[in-house]
Amino acid sequence: MYRIGVDVGGTNTDAAILDINALDTESRGVLATCKTSTTSHVTLGIQNAVREVLALSKVDRSKVLNVAIGTTHFVNAVIENDARRLSRVAVIRLCGPYTRKVPPFADFPYALKGIIEGPAFYLDGGLEIDGREIFPLNPDQIKATAAAIVEAGIQYVAVIGVFSALDQKGLHEERCKALLQQFAPGLSVVCSGQIGGTGLLTRENATILNAAILGFARRTIQGFRYAMYKLDLACPLYLTQNDGTLTDAAVAAELPIKTFASGPTNSLMGAAFLQGLDHGDQRLADKQVVVVDIGGTTTDICSLLPSGFPRQAPNFVEVGGVRTAFSMPEVLSIGLGGGSRVRQSEDGGKVTVGPDSVAHHLTTDAMVFGGNVMTATDIVVASKAASIGDYENVKGIPEQLITGGKADMKRQLERAIDRMKVSSAPVCVLLVGGGSIILTEDLDGVEECLRPPHHDSANAVGAAIAKVAGEVDVIEILAGRDENEAIEAVRKTAIATAIANGADERDVKIVEIKKIPLQYVTNKATRFAMKAVGSLRARDDAVQNGFANGALAHAQEVDDDTTQEATKPEATNVQKGSLTKPTLGVNIAKYRPCVKDGVWYISPVDVQLIASGAGVLGTGGGGSSYLMALYTLDILRKAGEGAIRVVSLESLKDDGVCVFGAGYGAPSVSDERVSSGTDVFAAIDAVNKIMGITDFDGIVADEIGGGNGLVTFPTSARYGRPVVDCDLMGRAYPTLEHGTPYVYGQPVLPVATTDCKGNASVVLTADSNKRVEALIRTTCIELGNSTAAAARPLSGKVLKDYAVPNTVSQAWYLGRAVHLARESKIDFIEAISSITPVKELYVGKVVDVTRDVSRGYTVGRCVIAPLSADEEDDSSNPPSTTPANREKRHLVIPFQNEYLSAGFIPQFPTTSSSQEDSEEEIICTVPDLISILGSDGEALGSPELRYGLKVRVIGMPASPLWTGSAEGLRVGGPEFFGLKCSWEEVRDRGRANGFGVGEYQKPRSVIDEFNVTS
Repeated sequence: MYRIGVDVGGTNTDAAILDINALDTESRGVLATCKTSTTSHVTLGIQNAVREVLALSKVDRSKVLNVAIGTTHFVNAVIENDARRLSRVAVIRLCGPYTRKVPPFADFPYALKGIIEGPAFYLDGGLEIDGREIFPLNPDQIKATAAAIVEAGIQYVAVIGVFSALDQKGLHEERCKALLQQFAPGLSVVCSGQIGGTGLLTRENATILNAAILGFARRTIQGFRYAMYKLDLACPLYLTQNDGTLTDAAVAAELPIKTFASGPTNSLMGAAFLQGLDHGDQRLADKQVVVVDIGGTTTDICSLLPSGFPRQAPNFVEVGGVRTAFSMPEVLSIGLGGGSRVRQSEDGGKVTVGPDSVAHHLTTDAMVFGGNVMTATDIVVASKAASIGDYENVKGIPEQLITGGKADMKRQLERAIDRMKVSSAPVCVLLVGGGSIILTEDLDGVEECLRPPHHDSANAVGAAIAKVAGEVDVIEILAGRDENEAIEAVRKTAIATAIANGADERDVKIVEIKKIPLQYVTNKATRFAMKAVGSLRARDDAVQNGFANGALAHAQEVDDDTTQEATKPEATNVQKGSLTKPTLGVNIAKYRPCVKDGVWYISPVDVQLIASGAGVLGTGGGGSSYLMALYTLDILRKAGEGAIRVVSLESLKDDGVCVFGAGYGAPSVSDERVSSGTDVFAAIDAVNKIMGITDFDGIVADEIGGGNGLVTFPTSARYGRPVVDCDLMGRAYPTLEHGTPYVYGQPVLPVATTDCKGNASVVLTADSNKRVEALIRTTCIELGNSTAAAARPLSGKVLKDYAVPNTVSQAWYLGRAVHLARESKIDFIEAISSITPVKELYVGKVVDVTRDVSRGYTVGRCVIAPLSADEEDDSSNPPSTTPANREKRHLVIPFQNEYLSAGFIPQFPTTSSSQEDSEEEIICTVPDLISILGSDGEALGSPELRYGLKVRVIGMPASPLWTGSAEGLRVGGPEFFGLKCSWEEVRDRGRANGFGVGEYQKPRSVIDEFNVTS
């Protein structure tokens, strides 16, 4: 019995045929492999490749159990904005009064949006975080919507229900789909619950893309079926998915987005199989396996987990410029391959290889083939490590250049492999790809480097041996329940799903379990993501599952239709870029904000810069600024520049009145049950009504850090009043009582808490600010753990005394520094230090992250290890970090949403927590700001931390409102968070040891610097 695997790449189509009864032999059952050119008609290319391996192997075609195909065909339609292959999509949100703040297609690139955007509908439905309905489904609304979609001439529909991961019985999305197809039978409907987990916008985006390629995918897969018929293969057809598992062709035709990126995964799985790493668990348990696929232009690196599957990319993945949430392998690509160009500096010193390449011109341009371009292949042949082309053409290359070139290639591969490590365990590298000859030396940090047999067809072999999976991604409410029973129920569901998908029940096992407590919530809401896999069941009737005669005729008809796809014109004259990236094409160094007569008129570029800076000031918390920036950019797009203004704190009259309004609750909820924006306005209006305030002079942010740093902008546009350049924290803190005026005795009450359904709760009196926090959090939980809150308006005089000044400007300058550093290729820390006091505390790599939920907050710690000497040599690291002054200890950072302190520990892991506590040397602590920056200079929130990230930790001095009094330190300092240290002692020790964050300086003012007087 045999299985055939096919992998369709942009250049070549690979095929392999395996004997499943010989998988344990030295040949691993591989009977034949072939490589053919990918044709413009993909079906024909597949047909040619399969025909060739069948001819080479001479097997009985009736004994072929199945064909498995991996292809990038569908994702290419999205990336290329191919209007011939993409359909318009109508979007239905089951959300009640929520989510209108960010409409569908909001962050799509303009070109893609112009091709696929259809009408959007907001209907009753959706769930709260605790499983309650926001509103029941309304069949009358659905009937009217179906009619409107048909009238618009649209066939494809995406249905997105709030917290669909909780809707395990299909009461909302699936019921809505059934009603739509009852009212309009011609509609094709995709439900978001089948696509991704929590995070409404990214799940919706993936669902829209899936719907947009649905028609094209159905035609293409019917074409694949027809190719099998032409080859006399009457067996089931499968497609490989992004995570390395198989899906039936019928399922793939409905969920094609899950097959977008199967190519790298097929290579990884095939390489591991060919090397025999599936024999016994001990080898996988003792080592981490990294597959390195070296081609002519690039090298792709992917890490194999102990489960035997690739590590999945964290958070969101961009497809065609669109943020999406679905399972994708994490692949690192670097510009190094057999055709990479080799250069030497003018002084004859440094030798560099890549990132540019001669690509498919290697056989004409490379020196070994008579060309005049020195490539990586030339270096290898000149060193006599390989015999390709004519050695006489390269024997004159100087030895220094050969040595330097080989060293640079070795260094690039070592760094890339290190970035893809998932632990500190020894590394086994599997080399595949035609360009793998360029690796001629042992790699530091790699215990073993292997080149499997048939390595040039590892992708096709990976498709042939792929397994079947059953995945479950749900949210369970664990309050009052036995957690083990909940986990067992999810486990059984995953296994049952795998068996239903075709897995052999004797071979199914759980390979992945994720338990993610949701932030802030108190009902123990926990996301469980579980995957079960098993070998494809070899059914007795497998070879009988071919086409009936009628199906064959239909397959041929559809295949012929596939070749005639040009039924829509290509999109032309479409605006480039997207709403989310206004700085594209902007020279940041020359950009000047619009400030006239003391008023700063916010532009889209300003919004993006402020969002980046607010992330740094968020110190790990404050929630994501992405949705709020998107909301603000959409307001500016509709209302025009000038709709949002900022004025200085000094410009306020002492008796002027300023209001407050912010998001309050769990970011994990607000990212799913997205607000409509009206809740903040309702909270402000409720407090003003109680206070008898009919007008006000400005809006002030409660905290400048994270998403709340931008929440004042939509409020400014709504009321026509300016944002004041200040906030009440100078950073992000987890509670309302951390507002600086309240620390110094100013009244916080009344406080209103509101949602988008018209609910409002007001606290009029309380015995302490701590009690106020407890009362509004209780209301927040009842209203779904995502609300808005507005405190008592304050006068201009109070704000001048107790607000942190110029923090909107500070966020802008920080964001500009990060963007300018990227644009000008200068050091991030150097750029930041030019505008604000900052101290780089550490450069290293995350080696451990632990998280839990306590009292409604995400608490945990992060451990960062020092970089090796070679890693320090990376140009992205600061030049001052040299072997002489490199820190050898690890850095530990505890967090409660925000980062609380940073301290050295001698080693990790320590033998006991008490040993660690006794030996920790804290070098920075709250209220000073601690931020962790990624390789692009953007701040990383505590939920984004994971093993292997290379980071830079910075400290910035807090406002004297926090550090200059006992009251400030009592509420904002380490004692409030239970840390066993004193801010004064940490400050003094830091000054003595060179880790002091410096003295606070009032942030520069954008208004003062750029003001133009008319």
